[in-house]
Amino acid sequence: MKLLVTGGSGFIGSNFIRHVLTTHPDDRVVNLDKLTYAGNPANLADLERDPRYAFVQGDVCDATIVREAGRGVDAVVNFAAESHVDRSLMEADAFLKTDVFGVFTLLEAVRALKIPRFLHISTDEVYGSVERGSSRESDPARPSNPYSASKAGGDLLALAYWHTHRVPVLITRSSNNFGPHQYPEKVIPLFVTNALDDKPLPLYGDGRNVRDWLYVLDNCAGIDLVLRKGSDGEVYNIGGGHEVENIVLTRQILQLTGKPETLIQPVKDRPGHDRRYSVDSKKVRQLGWTPRHRFGDALRATVEWYREHEAWWRPLKSGEFRAYYERQYGPR
Repeated sequence: MKLLVTGGSGFIGSNFIRHVLTTHPDDRVVNLDKLTYAGNPANLADLERDPRYAFVQGDVCDATIVREAGRGVDAVVNFAAESHVDRSLMEADAFLKTDVFGVFTLLEAVRALKIPRFLHISTDEVYGSVERGSSRESDPARPSNPYSASKAGGDLLALAYWHTHRVPVLITRSSNNFGPHQYPEKVIPLFVTNALDDKPLPLYGDGRNVRDWLYVLDNCAGIDLVLRKGSDGEVYNIGGGHEVENIVLTRQILQLTGKPETLIQPVKDRPGHDRRYSVDSKKVRQLGWTPRHRFGDALRATVEWYREHEAWWRPLKSGEFRAYYERQYGPR
């Protein structure tokens, strides 16, 4: 297959591209990425000379660039998104533009070019907070922040194009990802890198919010399986099956980094902070997927990756990141 992967220089996208070229050596990938703050060319520096890989810098909202990049491809896999809840509370407009209008632009290109498959990458956050049980694909979207609302909007638009135009759409909704190359604004890389520098770990509220953690390589395997074996017009949840309270996760990170719990710094809770996420993954498991990495082992490997790759993350925690961090946590 020849794939157009949008947002391929980001965290999950770069891991997915590497997964595809490793497990499907005859595939080719075109990576279309705007290179915002979270899009890092260093994530795929090892592929720059690989003849199966090509990079195009551009915005998914630019119809001309999208159509040019999409000519001759067998599928589009859309990772392009603004993805951090905290930032969506500050500046929602960027999320609406990329996560909704960007999806519209891609759908129009897939429709016009008659591309055989469009896989849209979404999130479990579209279901909103789940008090008990697990969200199924048939459950309604109940987003509670601008980020999850923008992702739900993109999902609904994609499904509408399936129903009205028979654009061959698939959607995956994964639980919280972690692993190498994740921008250090998200909780695991933020807490790991702060701990390594003996800096406070800003923990929201009482720390009892629950997330289901999924190692990024397991998510990539699930996405790849849905791309090749999923049914058009369907949504597939991909959950790690390992639910952890934030305070427990924080203590595990401190233990793995050898740092004291005195680094935990409780801060005022985030507005509208969802209490718990959980998804039912039976549907994707029926395709043959199962997570292969134990949470504890994957978390340990992730901590070691950040410990061994300071040259990757340390430059990121200056400039734009520093301004964001002070704006986000300073008043708290």
